[in-house]
Amino acid sequence: MRLPASLLTAALVAVPGLTPAQPPAATPLQTDLLAHLDAAEADLVKCNQDIWTYAELGLDEHRSAARLVKVLKAAGFRVTEGVSGMPTAFVAEFGAGKPVVGILAEYDALPGLSQDAVGARKPVAGRGNGHGCGHSALGTAAVGAAVAVKAVYDKHKLPGTVRVYGTPAEETLIGKVYMALDGKFDDLDACLHWHPGTKNRVWPGSSKAAVSAKFTFAGLPAHASGSPDKGRSALDGVELMNVGANYMREHVKESTRVHYVVTNGGGQPNVVPASAEVWYYVRGNTHEDAGTVFDWVKDLADGAAKMSRTKVDVRVDTDCHEIIPNDPLTKLLHRNLVRVGPPKFTDADRALAKELQAPLRGDFGLKEEKPLHDVIEDLPATPPPPDGGSTDVGDVSWLVPTGGLNTACFALGSPGHSWQNVAAAGSPIAHKGMMVAAKVLALTLADLLQDAEVRKAARADFEKRLGGRKYTTRIPKGQKPPAAIR
Repeated sequence: MRLPASLLTAALVAVPGLTPAQPPAATPLQTDLLAHLDAAEADLVKCNQDIWTYAELGLDEHRSAARLVKVLKAAGFRVTEGVSGMPTAFVAEFGAGKPVVGILAEYDALPGLSQDAVGARKPVAGRGNGHGCGHSALGTAAVGAAVAVKAVYDKHKLPGTVRVYGTPAEETLIGKVYMALDGKFDDLDACLHWHPGTKNRVWPGSSKAAVSAKFTFAGLPAHASGSPDKGRSALDGVELMNVGANYMREHVKESTRVHYVVTNGGGQPNVVPASAEVWYYVRGNTHEDAGTVFDWVKDLADGAAKMSRTKVDVRVDTDCHEIIPNDPLTKLLHRNLVRVGPPKFTDADRALAKELQAPLRGDFGLKEEKPLHDVIEDLPATPPPPDGGSTDVGDVSWLVPTGGLNTACFALGSPGHSWQNVAAAGSPIAHKGMMVAAKVLALTLADLLQDAEVRKAARADFEKRLGGRKYTTRIPKGQKPPAAIR
């Protein structure tokens, strides 16, 4: 006797720690979804390669966003562009009524990571940026999954609305934060996301909250040799602040991270700098922890301004929350990941991955023997510690039940934001991982549209984890997103 899909989902949700060994035979709906994505693979690979080649930085992803919007419009989605004050943000949807299920798409690259899709370091002439996080594949798979669900929506009489969120500038934690403040996620019943990685897994852990801010010091210019007493060095303010931050590190939690870059240090040595700027990231395992340390950093800036007899202005560009995991969505995603299976890599894929690993063995002592992850990790028995990185997916997860997964798109052992990841993201390695993610997301979207019990369980878990906490922000009320982040 085969249980209905809804009862299987309910059982999956009800038993803590349950990891399904093998899902039941595919339903006609699931078969149609997977067949659609198999047929669309060449088009999705082309979309990834286009965005990978554009390699546009956050808030400047005009061609990348347009490429995804083109796919969505061709499939019949209703698309609103330039949402929440960001020209490269969009919201696309189809269907009507409840439930409303969302999926997150990203498409920004990173500076200084130009790289060809080859196994040795080889920047591409005329291109300074690269997809060191694989967001070219991330956005493509998210859109591909939603298009697949639309393709079977009428045939299988699915209810509700599917919405794709085009979220710019994830690498600087901007897009989803300002979309959240603009209420774009408020009516969702659930939201899904994924990220290229080195392993195939559903991640039930959290991330780090982060505050990103720029401290601009203003002084007085003067001849640095002829009349130094007439000048007030803004650069002195920046340097004194940074010294204070480095002494502060001894007295914060082990989970705290504080890092900065000087974005303006003056023009030339013989002119006392009248203006200087430093850009800080302050992170903690919770939004509260990050905010507490950031308030201390602001005190350091005030003290540095007094010591240098300058003035300091602070702009909070973003205030990003940690991810709130969701057990029912985690287990549902894992069941569908097991159904789809891991990427099926070729000998050529493994050979490329070994080339990408080679410098890591010498430079960083990489011990990993396998070139690529070709299995699916079990769900952990206990919650894992928070990840070291931050993502504005966290802000969505504070507003709506949210779940996500990783698939193997990079060589095992590759560090984040590396040229190795750029190379893999433009290769068949990432294409295979991307297609697995698209299939898992499509299956899960369809499940969420049909299964009220799993939506109810996801909401209950969300409310329990939130525990009455409210979504707050250090971004001043009414502040518009930055027009540019660099």
